[in-house]
Amino acid sequence: PKGKYVIKVCDGTACHVKNSVPIIEAIRKKLNLTGDKFTSNDMMFTLETVSCLGACGIAPVVVINEVVYPLMSPQKILEIIDNIYEKEKCDGVTNVN
Repeated sequence: PKGKYVIKVCDGTACHVKNSVPIIEAIRKKLNLTGDKFTSNDMMFTLETVSCLGACGIAPVVVINEVVYPLMSPQKILEIIDNIYEKEKCDGVTNVN
């Protein structure tokens, strides 16, 4: 099953060269994901690695539920995830660190 928010991280050539792997690793660590576990325990997030999102000029790129986040870094993606958790907290969902 997929989480409420699907995080797609591009690992195509342009994104890979511009360090998409540390972004993937930061997401995995934050959400306690592994190579064969793609959805967080709270069912909030699913991580997908994609080969190309067609946005090489703004690499590395992350898409969360069809919202494009350009020029990403590990720190930026962690802030976005925290902001989503904060928004969801109003609906009774708590952050599981």
